[in-house]
Amino acid sequence: MAANSVRVAAVQMTSINDLASNYATCSRLVKEAASAGAKLLCFPENFSFVGAKDGESLKIAEPLDGPIMKGYCALARESSMWLSLGGFQERGSDDAHLCNSHVLIDDAGNIRSTYKKMHLFDVDVPGGAVYKESSFTEAGKEIVAVDSPFGRLGLTVCYDLRFPEVYQQLRFHHGAEVLLVPAAFTKVTGEAHWEVLLRARAIETQCYVIAAAQGGKHSEKRESFGDTLIIDPWGTVIGRLPDRTSTGIVVADIDFSLIEAVRTKMPISQHRKPIEFWNQASN
Repeated sequence: MAANSVRVAAVQMTSINDLASNYATCSRLVKEAASAGAKLLCFPENFSFVGAKDGESLKIAEPLDGPIMKGYCALARESSMWLSLGGFQERGSDDAHLCNSHVLIDDAGNIRSTYKKMHLFDVDVPGGAVYKESSFTEAGKEIVAVDSPFGRLGLTVCYDLRFPEVYQQLRFHHGAEVLLVPAAFTKVTGEAHWEVLLRARAIETQCYVIAAAQGGKHSEKRESFGDTLIIDPWGTVIGRLPDRTSTGIVVADIDFSLIEAVRTKMPISQHRKPIEFWNQASN
């Protein structure tokens, strides 16, 4: 590991509708990441629970100070590791809604930041199921970037990946260096778009991208694509498991000198046009 770098890891797993079973898997993977020398471990969307029936996620939704999140805070504290918990079912403003919340916990077990997923998955997947996340989820309204020992982190969740404006904002207005994209892409959309979208976001922002993914069959009705990836600011995949649906971790080093080198040699932040330019060009 270079002097100007830090080791991170990302999880690939198949969560089910059993909180205790998923916690046991997460706990085992935290120990594995600690043995590999990682200081940050990123989990996928719905890491703690994936419902098998409609309404199950709402039933288990809890506030951030509830017992589920307290268990994961304890895990971070006991392992002295930062955890990115993407896509936690946080209780919403009423019983009919939850928030799809990306929670960042530091190595002392404190919640450092929370991002609520902005773009909700209301999609008729070609040849697949129909999803309507907005029927039970409240959309977030705030962009979140936070300083950490792993650079300035930009927090997003899954379907956000299809909206480059979020990532442009995180890089050029909020100073992000590492973009976190916890996800549970469907098998159909993952096969078509997962890697190319992630590499595009890395290239166009000159950021590292850490994309922890759900993979495999969660239940009779639901299957995720998997393929957890870590990508460098040049768009090169630097971390990937050999099997895209197996449970495990991917380990890679965030090299701050590479971020600086890529951005210095191709200074897109200086070359990009401000919003005023586009407003004028559209008149």
